[in-house]
Amino acid sequence: MFVGKEFPLAFIKAANYVDERIDIIEEAKKQGKKILLFWYPKDFTFVCPTELHAFQAALPEFESRNTMVFGASCDSVEVHQAWLNTPKDKGGIEGVTYPILADTTRVLAESLDILDYNDWYQKEGDNVTYRATYLIDEDGIVFHESINHMPLGRNVNEYLRLIDAYTHVQEVGEVCPANWKNGAEAIKADIDSLVNYLKTN
Repeated sequence: MFVGKEFPLAFIKAANYVDERIDIIEEAKKQGKKILLFWYPKDFTFVCPTELHAFQAALPEFESRNTMVFGASCDSVEVHQAWLNTPKDKGGIEGVTYPILADTTRVLAESLDILDYNDWYQKEGDNVTYRATYLIDEDGIVFHESINHMPLGRNVNEYLRLIDAYTHVQEVGEVCPANWKNGAEAIKADIDSLVNYLKTN
């Protein structure tokens, strides 16, 4: 569990799809941005391309919230490039523009403890990751972490909601109750505010 902690420095071990070594935590800090990092099991599979296209479709929404989006898997840079060059109508992710990290050594995936050692997708010894998602604030601190099993695709809108909620906490100092959406009533962290909220909700 990394919520409330700095994201692991092993991030610098990952390479993006153009094979540049980058430390995106430091880059985001310099630009004062949040990060959404999502892991998927494997290129050229089934649920995975639906998720990558969904994050691409929502990219303007994330950018409007000052958030950088990164995908990641344990596939190589070359396999990422091949998938990026495969048209959508053939199961590919052509048109995806955000970086996709290649953690071929699995150093980062192991440090996050998100490898599937039951080999749901792969032959023995070729482990892939679960569908893990991390939201990281401007200081490199994780404020949300979730992990889905292989067959379960993510709801991209929930991450937008979580970013909105955390930004509200940062800017206003109120806490966000269950099912809170941007623009809705929030509460102060005291009993009077809670009681008043519960009376009307």
